[in-house]
Amino acid sequence: MTSTTFTQDELKAQVGRAALDYVMRGAIVGVGTGSTVNKFIDALAAVKSAIRGAVSSSLASTERLRELGIEVFDSNAVDEIAVYIDGADEIDPHGYMIKGGGAALTREKIIAAQSRRFVCIADASKQVQTLGAFPLPVEVIPMAARRIVREFARLGGTAQVREKDGEPLVTDNGQHIIDVRGLHIADPLAFEAEVNQWPGVVAVGVFARNRADICLLGTSQGVRTLRF
Repeated sequence: MTSTTFTQDELKAQVGRAALDYVMRGAIVGVGTGSTVNKFIDALAAVKSAIRGAVSSSLASTERLRELGIEVFDSNAVDEIAVYIDGADEIDPHGYMIKGGGAALTREKIIAAQSRRFVCIADASKQVQTLGAFPLPVEVIPMAARRIVREFARLGGTAQVREKDGEPLVTDNGQHIIDVRGLHIADPLAFEAEVNQWPGVVAVGVFARNRADICLLGTSQGVRTLRF
């Protein structure tokens, strides 16, 4: 197959359009957050009359969906979601991911757990052998932040509170994000389970229990479909 040079933006648009193949007619679609998902939302607008609407993982995605005329449902109004479409900051050969670069990891996990199928859309730069090169986001209750930073130091990581305009970033849930560098996450399931037990952790950005079922990967040869 001939190799073609695509920009990262073009690769994101390719996988965004490809994800439409997993959207069932009459369904409510789970929609994630981020620049790649924005491409999917744009593509979804073209078939909005064929779906009931969406459940969104962030205020930013909700606003974009509504601007395009797509109805957004509260997650509590929906028993089960057929498919969840979202990006990843890293994805390994088993479908385990790091997510949370857009600070929406907690709501993303909630929707992933509510969905029958998780379709990850990403460009090839997100594919890794072992998770950890991308700084791991962890949503925390503010009063626990310093103690959780020390907990990660015990594991060999360097953690700091994410800031915006010189102040701690506040998530849609009113919490803070800690970004952890220097980790090598060889056992994502065990790592996720441990960090989830630390008091003050709202959600950790390792998606192992709620891993991807399918990844649509944008490459120079076109969209590759990975199944886990």
